[in-house]
Amino acid sequence: MRTRTPFTCIVVLITASLLGTAGCAGKDSAGDSGAPAAPRAVKPVAGCGSASWTEPADLAPDRKPARCDKGAPGPRPLAKKRKLTVATGTLSAEYVAPLQVAVAKGEFAKEGLDVELKVLPTPDALPLLARGDVDAQWAAPEAAVMHGINGGFDIKWVAGNFSPDPTSKSGLWVRLKDGESADHVTMAGRKMGTMIGKGSVIAYPMDTSLKKHGGGLDRIGFQQLGSADVLTALRNGGVDSAWLLDPVWRKVDGDRKYAFLGGQPLGEPLGGLLFGPTLLNKDPDAGVAFLRAYIRTVNTYFAGDYKADPAFVAELAKLMKTDEATLRATPSMRMDWEIRGGTTDRLQKAYADAGVSKGASVSEAKAVDRAMYSEAVGHRL
Repeated sequence: MRTRTPFTCIVVLITASLLGTAGCAGKDSAGDSGAPAAPRAVKPVAGCGSASWTEPADLAPDRKPARCDKGAPGPRPLAKKRKLTVATGTLSAEYVAPLQVAVAKGEFAKEGLDVELKVLPTPDALPLLARGDVDAQWAAPEAAVMHGINGGFDIKWVAGNFSPDPTSKSGLWVRLKDGESADHVTMAGRKMGTMIGKGSVIAYPMDTSLKKHGGGLDRIGFQQLGSADVLTALRNGGVDSAWLLDPVWRKVDGDRKYAFLGGQPLGEPLGGLLFGPTLLNKDPDAGVAFLRAYIRTVNTYFAGDYKADPAFVAELAKLMKTDEATLRATPSMRMDWEIRGGTTDRLQKAYADAGVSKGASVSEAKAVDRAMYSEAVGHRL
């Protein structure tokens, strides 16, 4: 039986990932999962055919996300009701909407799950997930998560969340100097305003965009700002560039003083669901049921251009506590429960480039588990 990583070591590992320093010595394993579970039976699922699975190696920007029929996969209620707590950094961001809709529409309840969405920052939620005090986390395989897995945390990325619409310009924006254009910008030495640290998954697309313009995460300065201050600092000259999210980028789009340099890769989710020891090992039936409800919600309510339905936009705005006009100002996200091959490798390279990750990287096999969402749609790996 494996021993549990001490809580103090969990805190040290998370702090180290944020500061770019070393973590705990040794590799005590977290959780009491014991020997690996036996392979689970995977049966065909009505309404989920060949389109319900795409090859992870397919990185084409125009790849169509996996889909089942509306209402599929159908509910398979657990024999005994489970209460699950899911940590999320926010409830006002659109990428969290499928979970909120699943709660509001009773999709989790149909599976015999009583799901509570609890707002917690990633640094606060991660040790709770590792100890089994929360069951899942709606986040991303950030540097802190990868450091934790390397230190023995029993945590895996089990489902994706979204990729941007091709018309979205959420991403890296720069204030142009005289003689510069979007095709000719020198980023080295500039200061970037962001509410996201170097250890975030956004480091990967940010690094890619910077390197196209003579920059790189190691060649620019960072100024961490509140979400309401990023655009203000870009406009008043406090920073030279900024990572602008939906729908903030609309404020500078079309203004010749600014240029969009790039955003999240099309067709590649960078976050989603993290499961801890409870749903991975102690109660995988509940884990599959959770994913079944999440996938059914995507297929039923978020399958295409969901913002074309005014009534649904109004419902989303109410759940997210935002105004409808703001929600309509950006294109629908491409909700996607699948995880692309190699994403965690690319993320870890960006963390290394940013100087917040050192030492051996975590293999995809150790960080990613596609088996549960595969089972939910009836696909045999």
